[in-house]
Amino acid sequence: MDSIPGIVADKRSSKSLHRAWSMYDWANSAYNLVITSTIFPAYYNAVTSITKDGTVVNDTVSFFGIKFKNSSLFDYSIAAAYLIIAMLSPILSSIADYKGNKKRFMQLFCYMGSISCCCLYFFKGDTLELGVICATLAAIGYCGSIVFYNAYLPEIATEGERDRVSAQGFAYGYIGSVILQIICLIFVLQPQWFGIKDDSFAPRLSFFLVGLWWVGFAQITFFKLPNGKALPRKPGHTLISAGFYELGNVWKQIKTLPVLKTYLGAFFFYSMGVQTVMLAAALFGSKELKLETSQLITVILVIQLVAIAGAYIMAKLSNLFGNLPVLFFVVLMWIGICIAAYYTQTATEFYILASIVGLVMGGIQSLSRSTYSKLMPVTHDTTSFFSFYDVTEKLAIVIGMISFGYIDSIMNMRSAIIALITFFAIGALILYRAIRIPPVPLKGEPAI
Repeated sequence: MDSIPGIVADKRSSKSLHRAWSMYDWANSAYNLVITSTIFPAYYNAVTSITKDGTVVNDTVSFFGIKFKNSSLFDYSIAAAYLIIAMLSPILSSIADYKGNKKRFMQLFCYMGSISCCCLYFFKGDTLELGVICATLAAIGYCGSIVFYNAYLPEIATEGERDRVSAQGFAYGYIGSVILQIICLIFVLQPQWFGIKDDSFAPRLSFFLVGLWWVGFAQITFFKLPNGKALPRKPGHTLISAGFYELGNVWKQIKTLPVLKTYLGAFFFYSMGVQTVMLAAALFGSKELKLETSQLITVILVIQLVAIAGAYIMAKLSNLFGNLPVLFFVVLMWIGICIAAYYTQTATEFYILASIVGLVMGGIQSLSRSTYSKLMPVTHDTTSFFSFYDVTEKLAIVIGMISFGYIDSIMNMRSAIIALITFFAIGALILYRAIRIPPVPLKGEPAI
């Protein structure tokens, strides 16, 4: 068994610690479902579009005096959030490593995100700037906390447990988010049960509930997770410069590990596609297929429920065939999904496609995280290594969302989806190359 300084081996196998860690997925995935994927995109599209007889006649908005297509502004705001966190992550990870307080930073971003979700309650058609800013801050809070959350995985789970624990985290997230989604769904679809007459109140109440859910259940995680152990500061480096120094040091180590280096290249490209599809799916259903909010919510619920099975299925398959071959197969499936999405015209077709998306979405997220944790060397600088992983993913999302938003603004969303195939194809080719590299596992590591 590999050893992480400051973490007692038997505690790393503690089922209660694994459950507590997984509960943060339960807490924050409500943001991912309600704010990113269902109610907020549908509400945003409704309050930023002018319709006549059910047809959108104007979807241009003014953000601080600058004109945007509403869906493009949404894409750009998400890209801005991920770019900000990509720049901050090395600095904050360095401080967390040297101060031994990554749980404090995880809490900071959690509270920022949850408060921003609560503030979305005040977002209406005449407060667009407030809505976009709060949504961006919520995304920063979500992304920022995930950097430190992921960094705990190699500290709380042994090598052989990481696929299972990573899958458990995603499963907890899907279950928890579905529960809150159903509660919000009742308010949105049956407002008369509660005497609600303002059409905007139920969605805005949902945003407020997400913030409470997120911060409330996160306390279970914060109570159980260790604080971490402070590391000696490198001479000649401030806390800020040390973050970028550590990223450089991580990159030097990665370059000596050909499988890990190649895998990260593949991860960078296929993440452009995966994350963009996930972030833009609801707007695609709303704008291109004219789906009602209730239909969109049903679709996303299907995705979440199927994703639970997908995370565990991929973990099982990785034990049989290895992580990289399974990831290669899943990326090929994503290419097929993009082609199918381009030709999707009806709600039924969208439902079927959503089921397939759910299966591969849960699998690729869970397996990507655990694959990286298994390929990285044994180290106490887990936050720095996962900071590198998260910066790679965030920059991929920035490029993916900007590309998607730009193509949408000059053409349409269907063309933008087809363009994502390029990212998946490059990712698949690099993954295939990683599979062909003869593995040189660290002592005690299983082949992946």
